[in-house]
Amino acid sequence: MPLVIAPEHLAAQANSSHLQVVFVGDGAVFAQGHIEGATCIRYSDLVTARPPAGGVLPPASDLAGVLGDAGITPATHVVAYDASGGGAASRLLWTLDCLGHRHWSLLDGGLGAWQADGRPLVEGASSTTEPAPAYPAVTDDAVARVGADYIQAHLDDPDVVIVDARSPGEYRGEVMRARRNGHIPGAVNLEWTDNFDPDRNGRLRAASALAEEYAELGVTPDHEVITHCQTHHRSALTYVVLRYLGFERVRGYDGSWSEWGNDPARPVSTPTDG
Repeated sequence: MPLVIAPEHLAAQANSSHLQVVFVGDGAVFAQGHIEGATCIRYSDLVTARPPAGGVLPPASDLAGVLGDAGITPATHVVAYDASGGGAASRLLWTLDCLGHRHWSLLDGGLGAWQADGRPLVEGASSTTEPAPAYPAVTDDAVARVGADYIQAHLDDPDVVIVDARSPGEYRGEVMRARRNGHIPGAVNLEWTDNFDPDRNGRLRAASALAEEYAELGVTPDHEVITHCQTHHRSALTYVVLRYLGFERVRGYDGSWSEWGNDPARPVSTPTDG
């Protein structure tokens, strides 16, 4: 299955025994209406705080129960969706990559696109899917995750490109959400919402257009690419998009600006100094 799947293609796969649809978000939203057979994972179960960082990957032992309760096994193909632009669903998919689970897809446009197509939803807080045993979760940091020390050691490495998925105001330092404002030196900025086609109910833009825009920023598949935002929510979507575009060396920085911007030992760039 493709890494990004259209609603109509998911509907055609509805009876596949190997597939598990997962809504990532608030249980109340799930209860109001969800795709038949879907299970729910709260976004808060996919992150943990390690002050000042607010969105760090939880221990594998914690993720084991979360994934198992959602009916996910190592053989499951996970299709994730949310009601908030794809960032929450993408955080689950990035988490799966951190565990070496590469069988996944993002529902293009999420709940909004599904509803816009007139597709049915099921009400209720529970799912008919039976929980699976605890997922045998083992984190492999080298697969999809990177830390601040690695980034700082590679700031002058021409092979490494950092993509900041925050708003231009945050990137330029006009919006301050940490002790210091600005951005990681050398990082390029493409706000996560620029990945969407505003005329297609939250679906992604055409792959060719996305690849061209990233390439204009120097983000090409021959580089190692690191994505980040404030807590690796928005940048998780950027991570999934780059994987969808065929990037093989892409990792997410879950400490993100909440860690980097609050650490006086880390260098910061602003518009005045480049």
